[in-house]
Parts: sequence; C-alpha cells; structure tokens
Amino acid sequence: MATLSEILILNGALPIEHLDSMTGDEEIDDRSIRSLVDQGVVSEAQYITARAASNNSKTVPLTDYPVDGTAVSMLPAALCRRHGVLGVGFEGETLVLAMVNPTNVLAIDDARTASGRPVKPLQVEERDLAAALDRYLRADDELNDLTSSLEEEASAQAQQQVDLTDGSLDDVPIVRFVNLLVSQAIQDHASDIHIEPGEHEVRVRYRIDGVLHEMAPAPKNIQNGVISRLKIMSDIDIAERRKPQDGRMSVRHGGRQIDLRVATLPTVWGEKVVMRILDNTNTSMSLKDLNLLEQNFEAYQRSYSKPYGMILVTGPTGSGKSTTLYTTLNAVARPEINVITVEDPVEYRMAGINQVQVNPKAGLTFASALRSILRSDPDVVLLGEIRDHETAQIAIEASLTGHLVLSTLHTNDAPSAITRLTEMDIEPFLVGSALDSVVAQRLARRLCDRCKAPAQYTPAQLVALGFVPSEDTPVPEFFGPAGCAVCSNTGYRGRIALHEVMTVTEEIERLAVSRASSAEISRVAQQQGMLTLRQDGWEKVKLGMTSIDEILRVVA
Repeated sequence: MATLSEILILNGALPIEHLDSMTGDEEIDDRSIRSLVDQGVVSEAQYITARAASNNSKTVPLTDYPVDGTAVSMLPAALCRRHGVLGVGFEGETLVLAMVNPTNVLAIDDARTASGRPVKPLQVEERDLAAALDRYLRADDELNDLTSSLEEEASAQAQQQVDLTDGSLDDVPIVRFVNLLVSQAIQDHASDIHIEPGEHEVRVRYRIDGVLHEMAPAPKNIQNGVISRLKIMSDIDIAERRKPQDGRMSVRHGGRQIDLRVATLPTVWGEKVVMRILDNTNTSMSLKDLNLLEQNFEAYQRSYSKPYGMILVTGPTGSGKSTTLYTTLNAVARPEINVITVEDPVEYRMAGINQVQVNPKAGLTFASALRSILRSDPDVVLLGEIRDHETAQIAIEASLTGHLVLSTLHTNDAPSAITRLTEMDIEPFLVGSALDSVVAQRLARRLCDRCKAPAQYTPAQLVALGFVPSEDTPVPEFFGPAGCAVCSNTGYRGRIALHEVMTVTEEIERLAVSRASSAEISRVAQQQGMLTLRQDGWEKVKLGMTSIDEILRVVA
C-alpha cells in the first residue's frame, strides 16, 4: 500500500524533492504533510483525498472536504438532486464532482455540459452526499425567484384590478413559497419560524440552536397571500385579523411527519406568524439524553419514581420544559398505570397516553379538564402549565391525594417556584407538603465536536467568571467555537440543557410555610447540595460540552 506522501507525489500534488524529508513513520510524515498544507504547498482537498487512498478507502469523507462555493454554484440544484451529485472544488480547470457512483456516465456528461468544464468524479458516502445536498443546495435561490415572480404578478394584478382582494393572488406560487419556507427550516434544524410584516417588506427569521438568523426577506405585496395560506393550513379563521389566534398543522418531510404549532399576532404592519416546529422524534429520548449531571439525575430520579407528589419544571418559553416532561413521561409510563395529560396545545402525540387538548371556547379549561380527569382514575397527570389559582389549587390537591403531578411554571430559578405558587394564593403549608422537586432549565448551544478548539483564559478572567483556580482545583482545559462546514461555521451544533434541581426537604418546607424569600430558600438549597444553573453550566464547560461565553449568554 502506498504511503500518503507517495500518493501525493503520484497525483502531482507534492514536488518529488519533499520525499527526501519523509522519515517513513506514518504519524511523523502526516504531521510534516499537514505543515505543508498550512504553508499552501499542498491543498486541503488534495490532502484529504490522498489520506483516504492511503487508508485503502474507496470513498473520501465529504464532511472534512473543503467545499468550494463557486464549484457548488456551477451546477443547477435540480440537476444535482436528480443525479445525486455536487460540485465541490476545482483541480485547475477541472470541476471535482462528488458522487456515490463514479461510473454514472450520464451524470458526468450532464455535469460537463452544464458547467462547461471537464469533470473529475470523487466517490463519497451516500449519507455524506445527502447531508451536503441539504446544506449547500438551500432553497434560498428558489425562494428569491418565487418572491420576484410573485411580486411581478401582484403588481400586474394591482394595475388591472385595484379592488381585488388578497385571495386573488395566484395560489400555486404562494403554496410553493410556503412549502419551501417550512422545508428549509426543517432542513436547517430550526425550532421556530418567524414571519414578521414590516413597512416595506416581510422579514423571515429562523431560530436555530436558540439564536435567530435572518433569511432573505419577502416583498410586502405577497404578505397577505402567505399569511392566508398559513392560516388555511393551520385551520385558523382567515377573516379575523384583529386578535391573536392559535392553530396547528402537520407536514411530511423526509418520510416523517412534522407537526407545527402556529400563532398569529396582530402588529401595526400586519399579522406576525410564529411557527414552532415540533419534531416527534424528540419524544423517543431517554432521560440520559437530557445531559443531567449524575448528582442531578439521581435527585430527579428519586422524585419521579415516587407514586405521588408534584414535580415542576420552570424556565422561559423555549427552554425545553416540554421535552423534559415528555421524556419523564416516557420513563414512568407503563401499561399498568393510567397517564393523562392536559395541554394547550398538545405538542407531541404519544402512544399509550391519554392526551386532552384544552378548548376554552367549549368551556374546557385547564381547571375544568383537570377536575374531570381526576374522576378518570389517573395515576400520573401532566398539566401543560399552571397559570392561575384555580389550576394550581386542583393540581396541589391532586398531588396530595395519591397522584404524581408533572407541570411547568414560568420562573427564573427553582427556588422562585415556591414563592410563585404562594403569590397565586396557595396556602404555604400546602405548597411545602405537595411539592417534591423543582427543575429550573435553560438551553445552551453545544460545541461542534468536529471543530471545537482549546480556549485560553487568564486566572483573572476565570476569577471574574466565578471560577477560582487553586492547588486542589487546577485550571481544566476549556474549549471554544472554531467553525467548520458541519456546523455552518458557527462553532456550535445542537443544544444541551442546563439544570438546577431542587429537592424540597424538611428545611425548605419549613421555609415555605414561613413565607421565606426565594433568595433565602436558594441559600439553604445550595447548602444542601443544589447546583445553580451557572454551576451546572461550569461543570458542562469543564466536560467540553459548551463554552464559557455561551454559559454567560444564557445564565445570569
């Protein structure tokens, strides 16, 4: 088998005089060639291709390959998807074409004709190519073409018939525009889609890993057509534009069903639409996937393993509370127990669980539904959210009468949940008796495993951040974002949860009865071993899961 340097020389990528500097030791030679890559003597693409050949592999890892955006744009997206090919780089005037089957002569001929260049096939794995097609052949260009054509059509119609209603827009391009908008968001692993009318255009933003990213804007004169289409798909009243409305839709993408929760909000420039993407695959997660530290996991497991009591998950909107509750339901649900949920709306549909959708127009509120299901012999009750005194009172009583009650509350940290319930006029002694544990939660971006790099901090910076290095606790190795093709050059890919798990002990129960402040409850809980959100974040920074800057962004 040829060595890495020999393959580079045979391919004309490495001058033969460099062969004398090679030692014959594979690891040392690899480092030498890496330095030549850094100096620009050998290109990154040539190095990766030669490395695959030296390992006797037929395929090149496309995830590491430095894809050239100019090469991608040489071929139409439709041709790439039809043949399963992607232009990824150049060798002189030759276009390097990534493909699963390099013997596909028809695909090579079509690529040669479309690009006007000679083509060199590069064999890659099918899953790598599919991911690259989704990443590089985005729907942005097609969306831009659609918005342009829709703008021209809308202008022409406005000149011909000024009094036409918004529904006069050609339906097919609007449908295609909306479908592409949703499809691209799912491909980008977005959690939310924001469609925001402005004075002169419609702003479109995707929330990816907790951060909003602005997409190409749409023209103002297709605003009403797009919003009407979304309302029809979500079964929302299209004639009502003066008050907020909620709905739900389901789409098929990549062979799986994706649910979207849709909310409209009247603004001065029109109705804003926010769509929360609910991927049902999340419900198959195990509690281990929640990234709870061992100490927190044991405390939480003790709580949900009990047959009765109340567990609250707190945090702002979009902090993963529902995912935590559904994952907990997966852990406790068994054929021999009766699990009933009351939600507004039902975010994830789960087999074997009785889920009730709140319907205030029909008189089915959280309180009335909860009162009814307690007559249905439940063992475990999941309450979507505690919003008012009546709901809180019934939930507390249910947990005191032999039911395990899971619910959410909007507070900044775990100790504040006790004071929040007393503010709802729940008797403090009932809160202390019923509440078993509270989990406060935030979501932080996870460092990309492929490109994260060591980050250096001075002792002064670490002390300012709350970490005091000493002889007993030396400074651990910290990592920061670098950026690569896999994470779209952000340095982050996916998210992890930060947790603050407070078990309600006898001391905390006494503080609740005496109406102690949340600060006092927090101090006692920390003395008993509770990790705050920031402390949990530091532990995950030490484990290399996320960065210090990310913890400071999400936790006060």
